[in-house]
Amino acid sequence: MTDVVDSDELLRRIRRARDCAHEELLALRARGTDSAPGGVTPSGTGVDDDPGAVPEARVRGIAYEAVLRVLDEILTPGRVSAPGNPAQATTG
Repeated sequence: MTDVVDSDELLRRIRRARDCAHEELLALRARGTDSAPGGVTPSGTGVDDDPGAVPEARVRGIAYEAVLRVLDEILTPGRVSAPGNPAQATTG
């Protein structure tokens, strides 16, 4: 990380990181609905094979939401996304 980057490149990198975090959050949410009772899991049983997977997914979801809020604040200062729905804010 000794490369010197200009502000435009830094902004591009922040936007790319924000988009990546948003996609990961959407993927986590989609997997969360699949592992809900009656959902389809990789084993096809409808029951999660890993009892620690649900709490881990919640923690990851909270972490991605926090990352999204921080990156949104960097990209659009003063514009706060709704709590619980970080994807509501748009990128500039």
